[in-house]
Amino acid sequence: MRAEASPTARIGTFLADAGWAGILHRAVRVTVASATGFYAFLYGLDEPVLALYALFGPIALGLLSAVPGSGRQRAEVMLKALPVGLALVTLGTALAVRTWAAVLGMLVVGFLLAFAAVAGPRPAGAAPGLQLFYILACFPPYAPQTLGLRLAGLSTGVVLLAVCEVVLLPQPGGATYRSGVARAAAIAGDTLAGRTRLPPATLRAEGERLRLSVFAPAERPAGPGRAARGLAQAGSASRRLLEQLARLTETGQLHHLLGGVGGPGDRASRWLLPQVAARCADSAGTLRTGRRAPVPRRLDEAIGAFQRMRMRQEPRTGAEGPGTAAVLRRQAALLGVAESVRALEISVRVALDGRRTGPIEPRELFWYTDAPTARLWVRRFAGNLTVRSVQFHNALRIALALGAARLVAGSLDLTHGFWVLLAVLTLSRTTVGETWAAMRQAVAGNLVGAVAAGALLIGLGEHTDAYAAILAPGMLIAFSIGPLLGIAWAQALFTLVVATAFAQITPATWRLAEARIVDVVTGSLIGLLCALLAWPSGARREVRRTMAGLLRECASLIRATAAALAAVPPGSAPPPSTFPALHRMRLAESAYAQFRSEPAARAEPGADWHRVLIATHQILLGAHWLPRFDLPAAPLPPDAVRRAWADARATAGTVERLAARCDGERPPPEEARPRTPPAPAPPLVTLVDLEAWLLSLTAQLSRVEAALPEAAGPHGRGR
Repeated sequence: MRAEASPTARIGTFLADAGWAGILHRAVRVTVASATGFYAFLYGLDEPVLALYALFGPIALGLLSAVPGSGRQRAEVMLKALPVGLALVTLGTALAVRTWAAVLGMLVVGFLLAFAAVAGPRPAGAAPGLQLFYILACFPPYAPQTLGLRLAGLSTGVVLLAVCEVVLLPQPGGATYRSGVARAAAIAGDTLAGRTRLPPATLRAEGERLRLSVFAPAERPAGPGRAARGLAQAGSASRRLLEQLARLTETGQLHHLLGGVGGPGDRASRWLLPQVAARCADSAGTLRTGRRAPVPRRLDEAIGAFQRMRMRQEPRTGAEGPGTAAVLRRQAALLGVAESVRALEISVRVALDGRRTGPIEPRELFWYTDAPTARLWVRRFAGNLTVRSVQFHNALRIALALGAARLVAGSLDLTHGFWVLLAVLTLSRTTVGETWAAMRQAVAGNLVGAVAAGALLIGLGEHTDAYAAILAPGMLIAFSIGPLLGIAWAQALFTLVVATAFAQITPATWRLAEARIVDVVTGSLIGLLCALLAWPSGARREVRRTMAGLLRECASLIRATAAALAAVPPGSAPPPSTFPALHRMRLAESAYAQFRSEPAARAEPGADWHRVLIATHQILLGAHWLPRFDLPAAPLPPDAVRRAWADARATAGTVERLAARCDGERPPPEEARPRTPPAPAPPLVTLVDLEAWLLSLTAQLSRVEAALPEAAGPHGRGR
């Protein structure tokens, strides 16, 4: 039997799992930056306003804000946020003249800063600290004459913190998303070249390693710029490629393409396969070195030549040969893999370059490559200004809560009323359940902290030298132990820190602790009320709505793609537009990302939304490459068109049935697919490629549908 771990070992394991080293290092940096400015300005220059802002600047950006990244990355974000912070302090100082003006300012500032999360994890991480800069300045006394001191104190505190982030126990960088995509591309290249034979489960596991949740927030390509969009698209292409290779391995088609048991592959596949494998290896090397290798030939030209070879080899009789249905299906699978590799290659080059390029086909997938930077930002923000966006939900919720808190604090003339808004800012969550849990712990912690702070203020009286002696050690203990042990401990210890700091600026009594209890309880109730009234279940319902909308758009794409291939004369029907589906996909991905961050989602089984996103990516890609590479030279036989339409309607019906179940509606009855015997006529490339695409989609979506609970209403679960 394995010996039970000792208490010391268990404690060590707990500290390691909780990231104790990182928490302690951050506490040291914030304490040094805050204490340095506070002591220098209060006791060296006798300027309490300077001291107050120098104290809260590092606390806001270093402790209350979750700025992601390494030490240098965090310092860069903080210095870039400083001009915004100075503008917010200036605005708050000016609007403090009237309560109604401060409230209106809080509504606007609160919404804009919270909505900045659509720009990526770094703006989202700095937003709470920037909110605090406005909150601190917009409360009485109305003292515009102190604006210069406020700005100087804030600038000093933020600069000191940025310096500490770089030189004092700096945070190391994590694994980059670029290296993850490079690893996936290398594995795909080795698999296609036959250098390695991995089982399907391993290939899918490698794809799972590219999920954004695996990487640190600073490394996730979530920004609106070309480089970030390109890297994100490269990650999606790599995940889709590994899923395709896993399926080819399961069906044995990859073994045949590589010249296995069934004999050497056909001439067209032998010609294209090495080029596809080489492009995977080139993309992996480009990502690792950052240098683009010269490309002898565009992959889309190779794909076009491959299709022309297949068309020429279409059987004219029923004889067996290189044009039989089995070979055509393997070629169709290779065509899908080649298009994924083409998307990977293009997006990698865009990600590394980041500059505007000429139009890249298909334009709807690579629209951002030749768009102006301003348009990219406008499209990101405008695309999320909808009630279907969880980013809009969160921004509106926090803005209303902060505005209500500022109105209550100003109307009731609460002492230290900014603590009301601070409680709203730090305790608000995306669901009412999480907000209630955080509120209970915070109130309990504040009660304990207030009692301890009251005893401290009564015991030390007006001995400011004693407060000065315990402030820095108290901050170090509070900023390290509090985050480790939870909200209650953090609030209790922070109450002691606040009481110790304010006791040095103005004479304080035990009523300071009493005021903090009242303010925190008031802020908690306001935050809870807003959470109860505004989207109380978080992203649970929204992820179902957005997935359902995405699936319905994709069902239309399947029908439109089949119509484009079967049009008479060929090419007379326009290719389907994917812009609506792309917009819904961005909303669905955002809702899914928030849903996965909520504790309830991590604990509950249910629908595999991740597989839904992979399948819809494949639908979007097929809607582009099938009309581009598979248009027949002559009209298709009527019987073949009818069978293709039946398959397309059946697959679209599967998608719509899944969408209905996501929305909690009664799914439409499954359409009976006619089971007619194979026609004696030889198979055609266009119809074989369409069939392979539809069968792959049906297999993926059927697995998703099977995982859904039978009574999956709007309150159903997912993962």
